[in-house]
Amino acid sequence: MADSTDFADRFADPRVTAPYCRRVPGDAGDVVLLGVVHDHPASVGRVQTVLDRFEPETLALELPSAAVPLYRAYASRATGDNRPPVGGEMSAAIAATDARVAGIDAPSLSFFRRLATRLVADRVSPGTARRVLESVGGATRTALSYRLAATLSNVTSVSVTPDERIDYECEFDDPPDRQADHERGHVAGVRALLRATEGESKRYRDETREACMIDRLRSLRRDGDVVAVVGVGHLDPIEDALAGC
Repeated sequence: MADSTDFADRFADPRVTAPYCRRVPGDAGDVVLLGVVHDHPASVGRVQTVLDRFEPETLALELPSAAVPLYRAYASRATGDNRPPVGGEMSAAIAATDARVAGIDAPSLSFFRRLATRLVADRVSPGTARRVLESVGGATRTALSYRLAATLSNVTSVSVTPDERIDYECEFDDPPDRQADHERGHVAGVRALLRATEGESKRYRDETREACMIDRLRSLRRDGDVVAVVGVGHLDPIEDALAGC
């Protein structure tokens, strides 16, 4: 979209480019989609750069609602460079804005309803249904671990992390162009791997997640501008749906 290119060009930052930064205009509010790679320095820099200059009404994160309190706790420990020591791009986004924060990812009641409806309508095999439900069960357990970790982080001085930070051959102190180049190479490699290994159960789960995130973003932008931080793999379908394509 030309509008996305124009918006990204405002920032003169190699980490903020149209492939990773999409602006979708709306009647009441625009949605700025920021594609990220979890914990990658370029992705952290991207959300910080955009949110330093663009203040939305709502910050929407690809997190379950149960995880938001934990990432708020992480964000509260941001250092002088406004980058929290843990939580990657999600906690960095919260630390960079005063906007209200919404978790838009599964699991949620709407996700379970939509997924069950689709599995029944498509008459999927018992094996596929079992694999889909197993993957959803894993996501639900992860969301509960986030909620528990948030409770512990809020009542103790210890930063509780339910997952390990990902290390890349790229650092936060590297120049932005070096970060951007490394991130592009990483994304290309991951996409090639996913094309070779993606199965039917993952497709059902991810397409249902995307449909729920799209519905939530449509609702949120009625109240004004939204910045949504989502995985790079979700950018195209979310942008197309919000733009009415």
